[in-house]
Amino acid sequence: MLAIFLAPLYILINIYIVRWMILWMGACTHLFQTPLFRVCFAGVYIFLASSLLTSFLIRKPPAFHRFLKNTANYFQGTFLYILIVIVTTDLARLILKHTLHPDWLYTRKTFVLTGAICTLLIIGISVYGILNQWNLKTKTYDVKVDKQVEGTDSLKIVLLADIHFGYSIGEKNAELLVNAINSQKPDLVCIAGDIFDNEYEGLKNPEKTASTLRSIRSRYGVYACWGNHDLNEPILAGFTFRSANKDYDDPRMTQFLKDANIRLLNDETVLIDDRFYLTGRKDPSRCRKMDDTRKSPSQLTKSLDLRRPVIFMDHQPGELDEVASSGADLDLCGHTHDGQLFPLNIITGLVWENSCGYLKKGNMHNIVTSGAGIWGPNMRTATNSEICAITVHFSPQFAS
Repeated sequence: MLAIFLAPLYILINIYIVRWMILWMGACTHLFQTPLFRVCFAGVYIFLASSLLTSFLIRKPPAFHRFLKNTANYFQGTFLYILIVIVTTDLARLILKHTLHPDWLYTRKTFVLTGAICTLLIIGISVYGILNQWNLKTKTYDVKVDKQVEGTDSLKIVLLADIHFGYSIGEKNAELLVNAINSQKPDLVCIAGDIFDNEYEGLKNPEKTASTLRSIRSRYGVYACWGNHDLNEPILAGFTFRSANKDYDDPRMTQFLKDANIRLLNDETVLIDDRFYLTGRKDPSRCRKMDDTRKSPSQLTKSLDLRRPVIFMDHQPGELDEVASSGADLDLCGHTHDGQLFPLNIITGLVWENSCGYLKKGNMHNIVTSGAGIWGPNMRTATNSEICAITVHFSPQFAS
C-alpha cells in the first residue's frame, strides 16, 4: 500500500527532474528547444521512469519482462543520483540567490556549465557503481575462540551472503564467487541468506548456476540459511506485496540448493566432524510472512555440549546479546549490504548495532558481510561486493 501512496510523489519528483533537464539542454543549443525534441526526450524518460511499474505488470513475453526488469534495476540507482545532484544544486542556487545575489548566477554560461558538471557527475557515479558491483573483494578476519578442538588449532571459514540470484545476478557472478571461494581453500563455507531475489524466474539459467556452485571446494561442505528474500513474493521498486495465494515457499529454491550441493539449516544444528557445531537460524521477516516461528538462540543451544565451538548463521544481525548469552562463539550475518549506495550506508550504520564488519559481544565474535551481490539498483557506490575469509583460532592443546 505504501508504494501506491508514494506514487504521486514519485511522479512530481520526475516532473521536477525533467523540467530542469529540458531547461538545461535548451540553454545548451537551440536544437534542443524544438517541441519535437522535448516530446521525444520526455517519452524516453517516461519509459525509463515507468519501467519500475511496467516490469511489475508486464510478465510476457519473458524476454521483454527481463528487459524491463534490467532497465528498472539500472534506472533506480541512476535516478537516486539524478535526484541528489539536482536537488543539491538547486538548493545551492536558492541559497546564493537569497543571500549573496551574485550577477554570474543568472548568466546562461553559468547555467550551462553547472548543468554539464551535474551531468558528468551523475554519469560518473552511475558508471562507477555499475562496474564496482562486479569488483568482488575478499575481506579477512582472524578471531580467537577459547576452546580446544581435538586434532586442530584453527578453522578457515568463508562467509558470504546476499547473492540475490535473479535478474541482475546470474551464472557469471556464480563463477566469480566460486573462484574467489576456492582460492581461499576453506574448511567450511557459510551462506547467510538471501541467496535468491524473490523470484525464482529471475534466474536466467538456474541449472548452469547450480552446477557452477557445485564446484565449490570445501573440506566440510557448504551450508546456508534462508534470508528475507528467499521466498516467492511480488516486489515493486523495493516494496513487497502479499501474495494472493500466500504461497511464499517456492520448492524450486530448495531444490536449487540441493542441486548446488548446499545444505540448508533451517533452525537446525549439525555437529561437524565431531569437532564443532554449526547452527542455521530461520529469518524473522520470512517467518512473519509465512506465519512461521523460529527458535530462540537459547533453545537452539540448550542441548549442545558448549565445550565445543558453536557457530551461528543468522541472516539479519539482530539479537546479538541473546545469541552471545546462548553460548555461541561466532555469529555470521549479512542482510545490510552495508547500505550498498550512498547515502544509504549512513542509514544502515544508524539502524544496526553492527551494520558491517566485526563486533565482539562478550565472548562472541559477530561478523556481518556487506554481501556478495546486489539488491534493487544494479550498482554499488558506497560499499564493495565481498566474501569474508575468517580464520578461527582455537586454544592450543597441551599434552597430558
